[in-house]
Amino acid sequence: MGTDFRIVLYHPDSSLAREAASEAFERVADLENIFSDYDENSEVSRLSDAGNGEVSDELWEVLEYALDVSARSEGAFDVTVGALTKLWRKAFRQKEFPSERDIEVAKATVGYKGIKTNPRTRNVKLKNKGMRLDFGAIAKGYAVDEAMEVLRDYGIYVALVDGGGDLRVGNTPPGQKGWEIEQPDKIVNGEPTYKKAWYVNTAVATSGDTYRYLEHDGKRYSHIIDPRTGMGLTNRRIVTVTAPTCMAADAWATAASVGIKKLLTVDLREEGISIQIIEE
Repeated sequence: MGTDFRIVLYHPDSSLAREAASEAFERVADLENIFSDYDENSEVSRLSDAGNGEVSDELWEVLEYALDVSARSEGAFDVTVGALTKLWRKAFRQKEFPSERDIEVAKATVGYKGIKTNPRTRNVKLKNKGMRLDFGAIAKGYAVDEAMEVLRDYGIYVALVDGGGDLRVGNTPPGQKGWEIEQPDKIVNGEPTYKKAWYVNTAVATSGDTYRYLEHDGKRYSHIIDPRTGMGLTNRRIVTVTAPTCMAADAWATAASVGIKKLLTVDLREEGISIQIIEE
């Protein structure tokens, strides 16, 4: 999925710990074969190419949640952003701003309402011509959750799973008050400062343009794309989300980066989801 995964765990049986970690990484690799849009043979890539088909249990589960977040965020989060993602990735690689026409053509393929699903058959149809799926803002979180579930199946509850900065932590490590995580605190002179925080049995995801951005005509464009405009974000905003699952934290971190209503933030608290937004 274009990132590194890391597992830290505590258990008195080192052999069991190694076996559990190995199986957890295998689970992540299996999900890579489903969700990675970097792999032209992944399930998501094949579905984007075909535009129609019956999907796996994993893809169905993540897609259902993605569509829920899309509807509630009024399109701030949208997995149909794949054509725009591809366009902006090329722009970042070549350090060349995409043309207005290319942005408009790609944007015309985007729109979560253009996905038709059949719960009975688990068939998914992409109604917009040229529509491509990109689960990069949710699948890493799901993979982190699944890796943690593998560890728990082995009776390992003191663990941290890190998928490119999307974190899920379990019980408190021995002799500690929690898992120590550095998270953004302020933006000073255009750069974030960090503070220490301790977490137990929760998921944490942070979203922002700290390391990946493109400068053009005096503006700084984030790798995070607003599906509604087709443009990389220009606001200096760092969002940190804590949630019961990393899938939820991952998706809502992106949605809040693009922009959601304050009223929705209140509603999310009732689901155990907390959003912290830092702006320059």
